[in-house]
Amino acid sequence: MTSTQAQPVAFADFVGSRRRDLLRLAMVLVGNAQRAEDIVADVLTNAYEVWDRIGGLDYPYAYVRRMIVNEYLSWRSRLRRTTLRGDLEPYIGSVADVAGEHAVRAELISRLRSLPRQQRAAVALRYFEDLPHADIAEILGCGVGTARSHISRALATLRVAMTEES
Repeated sequence: MTSTQAQPVAFADFVGSRRRDLLRLAMVLVGNAQRAEDIVADVLTNAYEVWDRIGGLDYPYAYVRRMIVNEYLSWRSRLRRTTLRGDLEPYIGSVADVAGEHAVRAELISRLRSLPRQQRAAVALRYFEDLPHADIAEILGCGVGTARSHISRALATLRVAMTEES
C-alpha cells in the first residue's frame, strides 16, 4: 500500500465499484452475511468521514480492505467480550442448500470459521484477495514469516479436517 496522492476517487464511485468485493471479503472473514454487511457498513461509514484523504490514495481499495480486516479482528475481540458463553449452534437449525455450488461455499465458510482469526484473515487475503505474503504481513501487522506461518497452519488444519471426514 502506498500513501502517495493520486487522482481523487469519488466515494460513491468507489462504493459502487468495490462494495461487492468488500462484502465478499467480510463474508469470508465472518461467515455470516448479516455480520459481513454490518462490518462493511461500519467501515464505509468511517471511510466516508475521512474520504478526502483515502480517496486521493493510489490504491484506496487496499486501504479500505485493511480497514475491513482490522474491523473484523477487533469485532471478534469485542464479540467475545460481550457475548454470552453459551453455545447456541446446536439449537440453530442449518438450512441445506440444494444448489451444489452453494453447498460447497457453505462448507468452505464453515471450515474457515473453525480457524483462529489471524489464520482466517491470512487465508482470506491470500486466496480470496490474491495478495502476496508481504502485503498480508503488512495488513496483519506482522512479519512475512508469520504471515506464511498463519497460512501454512490454516491449510494444515483444513487438510486434517478434510482427511478426518474421509
